[in-house]
Amino acid sequence: MPAPREIEAKSALSKSGLSDYCVNCYVGCAHRCVYCYARFMQRFSGHQEPWGQFLDVKINAPEVLRGEVKRKKPGQVFVSSVCDAYQPAEIRYKVTRECLKILVDSGFHPSILTKSKLVTRDFDIMEGHANCQVGCTLTTMDEQLRFRIESGASPTRERIAALEEACLRGIKAWAFLGPFMPGLSDTDEALELLISAIAPLPLSHIVADKLNPKPGLWNDMLPFLKRYYPDQIEAYRQFFFDEKEKWAYRENLRLRLRSIAEAYGVADRLETVF
Repeated sequence: MPAPREIEAKSALSKSGLSDYCVNCYVGCAHRCVYCYARFMQRFSGHQEPWGQFLDVKINAPEVLRGEVKRKKPGQVFVSSVCDAYQPAEIRYKVTRECLKILVDSGFHPSILTKSKLVTRDFDIMEGHANCQVGCTLTTMDEQLRFRIESGASPTRERIAALEEACLRGIKAWAFLGPFMPGLSDTDEALELLISAIAPLPLSHIVADKLNPKPGLWNDMLPFLKRYYPDQIEAYRQFFFDEKEKWAYRENLRLRLRSIAEAYGVADRLETVF
């Protein structure tokens, strides 16, 4: 992946359908998740490279945010909605860290969702602040599959360790399970391994989601399946393009998730969003 391009943003704190606001300090993402729903952002980026092969850093995001929090009403802020705030470039640039400080100090309520253990670096900012929460996306306990579907992200067990550390430090923590890959990470065994791994943690809540067959995703999913799982191609074709199959799959997955969550005593904290 080429070196990040440094750009300047006109705004940092944006309205969001996921929360009151969102903050995205990066355009693009080096985690290279095959299932990524945010690839639509490429057409607004000016990049010709495939999604996952470029990264822009909004180097002035903290400066812009510092002015915006003075003018806008405090509320919930999702960090981040169309990138990962803690991808590898954040080690160098620290723009997320600076924005997090500003949000906390200004009375906003940052809610982080990441696939990176790097988030633990900023627990010193969140610790002792009830207006903060941190979540980690967890897709599978199978490390070979994890590497194939999200090669730039931290291993799943490192993300679980990050959640455990957050809980120990009194930071509100939660887990996002999925998106589940049909026939790969959604088997009963795979779901049980994932849920059993987080069940002992005092998480505030657990959210689960299916794979979202957004327009354009199939064009990237097909080469991935041809390379690693050619026997799954027809099943995925039905999932993407057969509405009846899609609805049946959704209900089956919901029932199985609920059953396993009940077995591990976390059903009262589980929310399926599909």
